[in-house]
Amino acid sequence: MDYVSALVPPVVMAVFFIGVVRVIVKTQGGAAKAKEDAAVDAALARAEAVRGGSAATDV
Repeated sequence: MDYVSALVPPVVMAVFFIGVVRVIVKTQGGAAKAKEDAAVDAALARAEAVRGGSAATDV
């Protein structure tokens, strides 16, 4: 029975890992992708505007 107790933790971790990977893969794309992309684009635009504005005042 020692071999069973030795195999249980790796099997449980493997099942959990597979579940996490499946959730990550399933949440890629879909309706939320456009919303997430828009949020990233807005954040990048704000960062570039701040960077451009501070560069103009430094000159």
